[in-house]
Amino acid sequence: MSLPPPRTGDTGVMPGPRGHPAGGATPATVVTSLGRGGRILTLVPVPLLGVPKPFTEVIKANIGDAQAMGQKPITFLRQVTALCLYPELLANPSIPEDAKDRARRLLAACGGHSAGAYTASPGIELVRQDVARFLQRRDGVTAEPGDIFLSTGASDAIVSILKLLVSGAGGSRTGVLIPIPQYPLYSAAIAELSAVQLNYYLEEERCWALDGAELRRALAEGRRHCCPRVLCVINPGNPTGQVQSRQCIEDVIKFAYEEKLFLMADEVYQDNIYAEGSAFHSFKKVLFEMGPPYSEVVELASFHSISKGFMGECGFRGGYVEVVNMDPAVKQQLAKLVSVRLCPPVPGQIVLDTVVSPPQPGEPSYDLFMAEKQAVLSSLAHKARLTQEIFNRTPGIHCNPVQGAMYSFPRIELPPRALTAAQDQAPDMFFCMKLLEETGICVVPGSGFGQREGTFHFR
Repeated sequence: MSLPPPRTGDTGVMPGPRGHPAGGATPATVVTSLGRGGRILTLVPVPLLGVPKPFTEVIKANIGDAQAMGQKPITFLRQVTALCLYPELLANPSIPEDAKDRARRLLAACGGHSAGAYTASPGIELVRQDVARFLQRRDGVTAEPGDIFLSTGASDAIVSILKLLVSGAGGSRTGVLIPIPQYPLYSAAIAELSAVQLNYYLEEERCWALDGAELRRALAEGRRHCCPRVLCVINPGNPTGQVQSRQCIEDVIKFAYEEKLFLMADEVYQDNIYAEGSAFHSFKKVLFEMGPPYSEVVELASFHSISKGFMGECGFRGGYVEVVNMDPAVKQQLAKLVSVRLCPPVPGQIVLDTVVSPPQPGEPSYDLFMAEKQAVLSSLAHKARLTQEIFNRTPGIHCNPVQGAMYSFPRIELPPRALTAAQDQAPDMFFCMKLLEETGICVVPGSGFGQREGTFHFR
């Protein structure tokens, strides 16, 4: 069955009944007949099935899967993972000794010295310790392994935190404020959990900035229907590619403090910063630099992943959440909640450890690791600039600067005839289908992410 896009009117409220399919596009919405290799001769919709197309290969720009698009894996990450999965390679003289030392250290932390054994539900204790040290280096603030829960990618952790926070029925249902445009994981999880989606709109005219007045509008509107308890922020932005300023983050923290909201900070693109003058500021670092009362009261969950950044290891499914200022009794319930899934994938935990604890200067793998990392990030920065420049030279398309993350979200101007031809389809879905059918370029319509009424985009 086809699913309606999320409601994106001025109310900003979209409840979702438990057990019903969630609305919104996934990166696969436009595609129903792509082979694994992406090579096809025919495409949907069904009436066009079997009609030859003027291309032989689909460019899959619909999902942030870097390695599927040809990005090479980072050697050190793969060496350590291979050694852990096949320890006989420890005898191989071609593999650097620091990679072998790392593998031995990780295997010693696994049950039976095997990556095939279950780990503790929150993850391998050694990896949690390494994540804590990484966070301490990044933020200059103490991090405790007991506040860190490893996960099956950041998505798993995000859903777990939402499950923990959502409750109530009728007018007491939990309201969750999310940015529009947003990553559809949020709208899907909110609908599945029978919570209420409260939309706050990012300001496209100000490079997708987060506006305090808009947050207050969304909160006031939500309180007429539900009990708002959670505020989600995606920084750097998906699908919008913006990097929020430090002042913006301070304002969000003050807002969460004043309104007693639990703050969820999706920071999986923290390594992907491209624009001159832009910088990543973690919510935790800013929170503690603001000091009391904010640093003592505001409850925060921040997320990171191995799928993005310079790593692009989407298939290994590794990530974590760090919780800050969470009540010990609530944290105990979180521990119970994650225990249901037994443990995150061990290969993902191994890759995560190599990311948060990379080779150091003087070690055999350091120079190659740094060269590969910089090559990936430089390539992504070049593509970000190129994408913006080309779109803004194209009539009918406007693209804000891609400051970070891995996406652009250009606005398209559709003529009246196109709006008429779209009929029952969302106009930007109609555009994306035409683009796919005529050029082989696969993108995702903006209606799947949410957008202001009367505007059309694609990612």
